[in-house]
Amino acid sequence: MSPDDAVLTEQRLIHARQLLGALRDELARAVIGQQAVVDEVLIGLLADAHVLIEGVPGLGKTLLVRSLAKTFAGQTRRIQFTPDLMPSDVVGHTLFDAATARFVTRQGPVFTHLLLADEINRAPAKTQSALLEAMQERQVTLEGTSSPLPHPFMVLATQNPVEQEGTYPLPEAQLDRFLFKIRMAYPGEDEEVALTRLVTQDRTGADLDVEAVATLIQPATVVALQQWAVQIALDERVIRYAVAIVRETRTSSGLASGAGPRGPIALVRAARARALLAGRGFATPDDIKAVALPALRHRVTPTAEAEIDGLTTDDLLLSLLDRVPAPRA
Repeated sequence: MSPDDAVLTEQRLIHARQLLGALRDELARAVIGQQAVVDEVLIGLLADAHVLIEGVPGLGKTLLVRSLAKTFAGQTRRIQFTPDLMPSDVVGHTLFDAATARFVTRQGPVFTHLLLADEINRAPAKTQSALLEAMQERQVTLEGTSSPLPHPFMVLATQNPVEQEGTYPLPEAQLDRFLFKIRMAYPGEDEEVALTRLVTQDRTGADLDVEAVATLIQPATVVALQQWAVQIALDERVIRYAVAIVRETRTSSGLASGAGPRGPIALVRAARARALLAGRGFATPDDIKAVALPALRHRVTPTAEAEIDGLTTDDLLLSLLDRVPAPRA
């Protein structure tokens, strides 16, 4: 992509809105409901970031990843994390080929555009950490040789919030690498009726497929959209608003620990991506507020007293957002 292709013009802003609207429509062909989740995943993609999706099995997390990959002709791979999974099963390994008397590198499934790390908290910390270099530096080092990952590259990790037996909670250093922690809830009644009808009508299987999803763009277009997202205008007051929210998490009485410096960075990156998704050339305080829950809920820890009182992390963050004044025009 040439430098001129990365410049966000008014015409390209309109084109981005049309493309992203078409992507939403195609994803809706396979993923019934869950529009907020779809938008948050698209924001993560536009921000060139990774997302952690939390939800019980059967809500369509895998289907969403496969559908998203098909819309832009991207490669997608899935790793089912288990206690016996080894780091080499994620990033690959180097072995000696007796036929050629040379060492050969076998790349792991991390070499893809969209990586679905299913039930990531079921693997021990050593295996989880195998993703850290890939997520942060977009490369994998094997036997001293670093290999770049394809562009775009996005990790979509999932975990079950209910069943915690035999799991390994993600360390804070790895949680911080995710732009969003997305909560995927049960569909509404009408959506569940539509889902049940669609799956059972003239089908022998029990799952939806991505055959109806059309390929609209190429991976290079996704990279261009990411370049346009970083050029969304951002007023200094909006940046200070993002910082003020995060600093408030560090002093709030209901939070034992607040978000670190990656907190306001995540808010700003996500706000710009949300503005591009909406077809706007500028980000607003409302964009910051809209992305605050998914961007911060995995970066803060509620106090024991707050948990005893039945307050969730989202409750505490919503209360905090009410206290921090937003800038006005």
